[in-house]
Amino acid sequence: MTSADFSTVLPEVAIAVYAMAALLFGVYTNKDRTTGLLVWGTAAVFALVAIWIGLAPPGTHTAFGGMFIDDGFARFSKVVILLSAAAVLLIGQDYMIRRGLGRFEYPILISLSVVGMMMMISAGDLMALYMGLELQSLALYVVASLRRDSAKSTEAGLKYFVLGALSSGLLLYGASLVYGFAGTTLFSGIITTVHGGQMSLGLLFGMVFLLSGLAFKVSAVPFHMWTPDVYEGSPTPVTAFFATAPKVAAMGLIARLAHDAFGTAPGDWGQILAALAVLSMFLGAFAAIGQRDIKRLMAYSSIAHMGYAMMGLASGTAEGVQSMLVYMAIYVTMNVGTFAFILSMEKDGRPVTDIGALNMYSKKEPLKALALLVLMFSLAGVPPMVGFFAKFYVLKAAVDAGLTWLAIAGVIASVIGAFYYLRIVFYMYFGEEREGLDSGTMGLMPWLALMGSAAVMVLGVINFFGIDGLAQAAAATLVP
Repeated sequence: MTSADFSTVLPEVAIAVYAMAALLFGVYTNKDRTTGLLVWGTAAVFALVAIWIGLAPPGTHTAFGGMFIDDGFARFSKVVILLSAAAVLLIGQDYMIRRGLGRFEYPILISLSVVGMMMMISAGDLMALYMGLELQSLALYVVASLRRDSAKSTEAGLKYFVLGALSSGLLLYGASLVYGFAGTTLFSGIITTVHGGQMSLGLLFGMVFLLSGLAFKVSAVPFHMWTPDVYEGSPTPVTAFFATAPKVAAMGLIARLAHDAFGTAPGDWGQILAALAVLSMFLGAFAAIGQRDIKRLMAYSSIAHMGYAMMGLASGTAEGVQSMLVYMAIYVTMNVGTFAFILSMEKDGRPVTDIGALNMYSKKEPLKALALLVLMFSLAGVPPMVGFFAKFYVLKAAVDAGLTWLAIAGVIASVIGAFYYLRIVFYMYFGEEREGLDSGTMGLMPWLALMGSAAVMVLGVINFFGIDGLAQAAAATLVP
């Protein structure tokens, strides 16, 4: 390892070293009594590293012979991952401590999973891709079953682990096929074996298996079966984490693999992503209609939203990558605010997840109800909320790439999916008046996250806070 290699991977090394130091600190001090300090410390480290990466000079740098790539696309995605992970840690701290889940290992496991996500985004080789993916996944398997006295939480962790092992098997089989037919695991080497947009049948099968393994990580249909149960069974702050940073990492990895390794054959992988997008959008739209549990509803919502993001990637253009990055940044912001509210849903000190408990909530907490209304409208894609423009970006990218049928399917699915978001708003403002949720149960950090994300959904209409320009620059480094 040269000094240039080390300087390229320094942000990842910094978080990994912090995680190991935090583990030793927790073990040799008061263990769970240090959880609050470790949560704040971890969130601060994430924020500082995000600023460090965001202020880094432009340019593309590679390390370890092309296995690790640091470019604008990676930096944009890493900043989104780090900031969302920091936000989720802070909004969930009170919940974890009050429920007896404030274990010092929690922020450390989140740190290690974030290192894996950063590795995934920067992977330039199939081996690096797998290392990052497994580091992320192994940490998430543990946090999913953090509530050890709950059968649902244990079941969630076990289901996630078993199905995650299946997806890893698919991914590895695809990687072995690609290596066998390309003779290299480097993305830069694989792309040279795709001549004139045509790849051998073995290479095509390898690519299909790779994309199938990664589709599991974004819970795209038909690899979505773990999502509702894991979202419902995991502690709510863990569910909030599942719904944000890992999705960005997996979508970024799919974009990296598609363009860096198979970029000369967009017609082949574009069809696969388009099919996954259509299936995900429609299943997410229809399956959530009958859900009463808000965490399961958000699980199906995430499946649908990953379909919209994949629509952008399916176009195979720089505009498509830009639209995906914009979509994921907005999606993460909406989810942080929504889960900040879900964390505060309590009745007599016990967590509540039934959407029926929101009946006439606007009379008790008008400001919070208004903020949730804004977020629901944005998730549904109702103009003029920022969520509408997120969908507009991916729809435009699809139309410009000649995938008008895909854009039409996206619009239809969006209209169907709007039902279950608007139903929550209906309950809050027009439901039966009865005793529902406790009032005044939201802590300061969740309140700030809820109000802040709702404000972003409204004020972001002015200029998107410059996110679209940053995403365009990031996409240009991946798709010249």
